[in-house]
Amino acid sequence: MKKWDLILVGAGLANGLIAWRLKQRHPTLAVLMLECGDAPGGNHTWSFHQHDITPAQHAWLAPLVAHRWDGYDVHFPDVSRTLHDGYLTITSTRFAQAMRGLMKENLLTNVTVSRVSGQEVTLSDGRRFTAGAVIDGRGYQPSPHLSIGYQAFIGQEWQLTAPHGLTRPILMDARVAQGNGYRFVYTLPLSADTLLIEDTHYIDGPTLDADSARARIADYARQQGWQLARLVREEQGALPITLSGDPAAFWHQFHHQPVSGLRAGLFHATTGYSLPLAVRLADRIANAPGLHQGALYQLIADFAARNWQTQRFFRLLNRMLFLAGTPDQRWRVMQRFYQLDEQLIARFYAGQLRTADRACLLLGKPPVPIVGAIKALLHTHSSLRAHHK
Repeated sequence: MKKWDLILVGAGLANGLIAWRLKQRHPTLAVLMLECGDAPGGNHTWSFHQHDITPAQHAWLAPLVAHRWDGYDVHFPDVSRTLHDGYLTITSTRFAQAMRGLMKENLLTNVTVSRVSGQEVTLSDGRRFTAGAVIDGRGYQPSPHLSIGYQAFIGQEWQLTAPHGLTRPILMDARVAQGNGYRFVYTLPLSADTLLIEDTHYIDGPTLDADSARARIADYARQQGWQLARLVREEQGALPITLSGDPAAFWHQFHHQPVSGLRAGLFHATTGYSLPLAVRLADRIANAPGLHQGALYQLIADFAARNWQTQRFFRLLNRMLFLAGTPDQRWRVMQRFYQLDEQLIARFYAGQLRTADRACLLLGKPPVPIVGAIKALLHTHSSLRAHHK
């Protein structure tokens, strides 16, 4: 039986970037990738801001990027603004092509994994594979050790009957009807006559009513004057948004099994975006002196622990967003945020806030009821229990 240097269980973003970076740095490594679906990456769109990663990281990631824009717009009932931080997107189509070209026969799709351990994987058909280490990157798994809200969305990519006229993305249009949580529409101009339109909600649970979301997308397009001609594809998802948790207990549940991506809790606590942290982890692993199970687990666990500490302030803001105000008024938190300094906003998305940034975010009258804000900040809000899932 061949022994691999590394086995990646799941061919999603995090494991794909680990494979991509390892092959760049150590092309002779024997890496096996296992995927339950038809193709690496599934049916997703991953976006990030120019300053979320370093210039060196942009350089090695560049072949995977499908779209780039020089800025983006946001719209709220009382504020509209253009921000000039670049915005980039990786599509699952581009990602799948790159992974197939990279891994070749070492990518196995449509396989079902029945057992994963730190150095061995067993498939449902009985095949076994061993390696110096196995990384489990099969996506987010609910944990009793995290209090979670969700950014749930349904997105549709539409070809229009005529050019849409957009020159940059609309990251948030919150001028729409709200509901049981903060709602906005997210729009990416993928070509002159093609748009990805997402109906997005910050809500307590991970699911949306699909038919209602589709109807809201159609209504929004009609209001913008866009005539929908052909549905290219549809995607849906729910990004975890962390409110609080016990990181030691969270990591103890893995029993020294290396994990990656959303499964490892490696996402921006407020946006749910995982690409910047996946890029940084891929760099760390590619620079590691070896790929043995124990060392790799410790590397990832230490990386996640530092990220948990860094994102403490973001979890505080999340509790204000989810708990402090009535659902139909939560947009006021984001409207106030987008009136702040543009460089502060860029540092927020990059997860690199300064002390002065934190003070600026909290100073002044809060855009939510003061009593609710204080309870949310102190973890005493009764609704926090509902987010332990």
